[in-house]
Amino acid sequence: MISTNKSKILILISGPHGSGKTTVARRIAEKLGLRYLSSGEIFRKKAKEMGMSLVEFTKYVEKNPEIDYEIDNITKEEIRRGNVVFDSQLAYYFAKEVDDPSIIKISIMIYASFEERVRRLMEREKLSYEEASRDITTREKSEQARFKRLYGVELWSLDDFDVVINTSEIDADTAFELCLSVIEKLIEAKKKK
Repeated sequence: MISTNKSKILILISGPHGSGKTTVARRIAEKLGLRYLSSGEIFRKKAKEMGMSLVEFTKYVEKNPEIDYEIDNITKEEIRRGNVVFDSQLAYYFAKEVDDPSIIKISIMIYASFEERVRRLMEREKLSYEEASRDITTREKSEQARFKRLYGVELWSLDDFDVVINTSEIDADTAFELCLSVIEKLIEAKKKK
């Protein structure tokens, strides 16, 4: 684990579906000895409980905002606890509400081109190009509209992140190493403030 003296760490990883954020976030948490949490896992679990695909559940949530609020309240609680790597579309946004000088916040956006994200989803979920493309497009359009309506947030605005890492042409190991290096440098820089 990175030495932070008495500071708590919040590493907030966001980005489009299929960009590699979950892979990176899990490995960062393991390497640094921090908790790993994922809003997407909570969302997927709820979809499964309701017997819906992610696309079906996404459309359902558009008309039932209490589900977003429930997931977002869990996110806010966990952010306040600190010492977590959070794989989440909105954790970076909710972390802005935390005004605690003992918490070091690092926000990273993991990005990849649409074609690469579709390719990854096709491989991971055994989907056709059309299915993977539709799934990504439907989910992301819905999230952008829902989060704008619920919180007034522009999802993935570059101004909200300490760094953006494009994983389109790098493998998971390289993405992890880049993130780890950036995190280490940012922790040192933010500790000096």
